[in-house]
Amino acid sequence: MDGSFDAGEAIELTRALIREACVNDGTPESGQEIRNVRVLQRFLADAVAAGRVETQVLESAPGRASLIARVRGTDPGAPSLGLLGHLDVVPVDPEGWSRNPFGGDLVDGEVWGRGAVDMLYLTAAFAVVLREVALAPEPPRGDLVLLAVADEEAGGEYGIHWLVQNHPDAIRVDEALSESGGMRMGRHVAIEVAEKGSAGRRLIVRGKPGHASIPYGAESAAYRVGEVLHRLREVMPVAELGPLWSAFVHARIDDPEIAERLLDPVRIDAVLPQLGGIAGYAHAVSRVTISPTVLRAGAVHNVIPAVGTIDLDIRTLPGTTDENVDDLLSAVLGEWAEDVEIEHLRGWAATSSPTDTPLLAAIGRAVEEVAGAPMVPIMAAGGSDARVLRELGIPAYGFGVLGEDWSYERYREGVHGHDERIDARSIELSLAALRRIVADRVG
Repeated sequence: MDGSFDAGEAIELTRALIREACVNDGTPESGQEIRNVRVLQRFLADAVAAGRVETQVLESAPGRASLIARVRGTDPGAPSLGLLGHLDVVPVDPEGWSRNPFGGDLVDGEVWGRGAVDMLYLTAAFAVVLREVALAPEPPRGDLVLLAVADEEAGGEYGIHWLVQNHPDAIRVDEALSESGGMRMGRHVAIEVAEKGSAGRRLIVRGKPGHASIPYGAESAAYRVGEVLHRLREVMPVAELGPLWSAFVHARIDDPEIAERLLDPVRIDAVLPQLGGIAGYAHAVSRVTISPTVLRAGAVHNVIPAVGTIDLDIRTLPGTTDENVDDLLSAVLGEWAEDVEIEHLRGWAATSSPTDTPLLAAIGRAVEEVAGAPMVPIMAAGGSDARVLRELGIPAYGFGVLGEDWSYERYREGVHGHDERIDARSIELSLAALRRIVADRVG
């Protein structure tokens, strides 16, 4: 395989994927990822025609398609490596953009468009390397599998979850690379090895209804919603510093005094305001977080509401159970706990992959060779399809090697933000590292 930094094909494929505008707004008919499946099919056509790649188009609903492309290895005992990328993107507000969000423009060495960072550049790089392996003079030792899936941006019910339930053999791999890596933590390149879980809850509070023209004697549930919100704002879950925390601190924090305080769960909150743009990430991955997101009370203008609800987006740490979450909410609510009913919403457990696997070691070597920088394993505050593979016992890591000026803060601004774009240098670095990892793991 070519280990060079040439990334012309990956850049052009990224642009083509952006232009298909596979926007997923969470409705069953949105996404229409079949359009990006066709882009990838055209790109892989010569390798398929040569009999080097086996492809399957699997459609969970009309237009909600995923592409599985497998290059067979020669050694049944060699590991199979999955390259897990998604084909959908989140909606845009065109008024916030300087350029056409679906133009795929290449301007001053940057590819512009929705999904450029999240994660079409990586999906393109995965397809490029798969095709290179397929057309190489010698076949690989182990299988290399592109999993280009639908519906990641809305939870994966029409994508990875549906594939696991309906086509488990098609997505069978021993280890995998996916998204949410590559940003710079100081001089380190961050590789995601874990991600927080989700434990949605709805708080239900009750009041005494009445006619809004005669409020005396009634007790609006809207007031109780406000009082519960005030309690949630005033009481913060305590820090729980897990095994990845010290690695993050030592990679990102240069001031030894601040670093020392961050390693103390008692003193961490007092020092968060001194962390600048990384404070939000540090806060998120050091504890369970509770965020009120949807409020409801009342239906008509002239009736004092009897019931109010607060939906909570709760993100959990590895090892946190549903019982732990309910106990935490009771502690946070304090005197309000007996008056609030807690309803469970959709959720999933936090996941993590081992930090001593051959794949992670190969990633570290590739990052060092390509970027001249050490790797640091991190936890993602959000979620990705990689968690589904981890739940199956498959080690999965968030990959990427972004350019030297791609701090975590810049990465977060680019994901789902206005004027999303990725520079050619980051695509080149990621592709070069990916080639080395694939050569290392499947030959």
